[in-house]
This record gives sequence, structure tokens and C-alpha cells, in this order.
Amino acid sequence: MQGNMNKRPNFKDIKSYAEFSKYYWYKEELKQICKNLYIDFSGTKLELNYNLEGYFKGNIITKKKQYVKLVIADGKLTLDTKLVECGFCFNQKFRNFLREQSGISNFKFTADMAATVKKVKKNHDTSFTLRDLLDVYYGKKEYAKYDNSSCGWNQFIKDFCADKTNSLYSNQLKVASILWREVRNFIGKKIYTKELRDKYRNKLKDYELEQ
Repeated sequence: MQGNMNKRPNFKDIKSYAEFSKYYWYKEELKQICKNLYIDFSGTKLELNYNLEGYFKGNIITKKKQYVKLVIADGKLTLDTKLVECGFCFNQKFRNFLREQSGISNFKFTADMAATVKKVKKNHDTSFTLRDLLDVYYGKKEYAKYDNSSCGWNQFIKDFCADKTNSLYSNQLKVASILWREVRNFIGKKIYTKELRDKYRNKLKDYELEQ
């Protein structure tokens, strides 16, 4: 499965964003890389990747632009309210408003809504309204998609624990983390398989229960 994978090189040896994006990076690693490059190192993992993509393309992002939140005159929200002007955030006030507008009693914010809000604020898109955000919820509009690459470890540990043959290990979390370290630094899919476990079986022997 992983015979054609190459070990992750040092960042300084990577020449393009295409090459960089082939490998898995933790958020703290991305943050430190941005610090070392003297570019903006704040924000989410998605934003850090965006800053690094800019770096490779010669678009140096040194500091985020800060915008002053505008206050709505009467304090009332409507579907035509501009998202950047109302200080939108994922709190109960806006959840209640969208719940009332949608008629969905158990209304919950989605990951794509979160990605959209971040992009709207980053671009200071004053044309984007709460109506547009509700359309994102319905799937009628696509503005930004949630990057689930950071969920790789979560899925990896779930798949590892779901494999009943791994019950032979006394500390499944530790064993899974050992395998994850082997996977995350290589090109290719970051997934758990029995073949992967068997490949590194010798590294896991200390955690095997006596039969």
C-alpha cells in the first residue's frame, strides 16, 4: 500500500506548494513554519495553509487586516443584514435568528457555514448577507468548503479501534499513535489498514497482551 511513499522532507527543502500539500502537517507545525518565515501565524489550520500557499506564490501575508465591526442602527437582524456589518459569530443570538427564519427547531451551524464565515470575514465581503449564509446551510449556495484534513487522526483512531483484532493490544491509543506517526510523514492517504499495522508489527510488540 505504501511502497511508493517518500519520507516527508524538511520544509526548507520543499520548493512548491504542490509539493508541500502532499504531506500532513499539524497545526502547531504550520504555525511555527509561518513564524520562521515572518508571515502571519494566527488563525485556523485552513488559514495557515492559505498563508503558506501565498508564500510559495510570492504573496507574502505579513499581518491580517483588521476591520471595525459596524453596529446595526436599530439592533434588529434581517435576512438582508450584511454578515461583516453585524459582527456575526456562532452564538445563541444568531442561532436563534436563523432557527426562526428557517423554521427548523433544532437548527445547528454546519462546518461549511463556519468555513464560509471565515472566508467572508477574511475577504471583507460586504455583499454577503445572512440570507446567503442560510442558503449555504440549505446547500443552495457554495462559498467555501470545510477543510477536513485535520480530521485525519480522528478517523484513523476510529478505524483502528473498530478493528476487533486490535484487542490484543493493552494500550490501543498508544499503538494507534505509533502507526499514525509512520503514516503522517509520508505521501498518500492517511488511513488505517490491517496491512499498515502488520507492516510495523515489530514496533508494537511491547503492547501485545499475553495470550
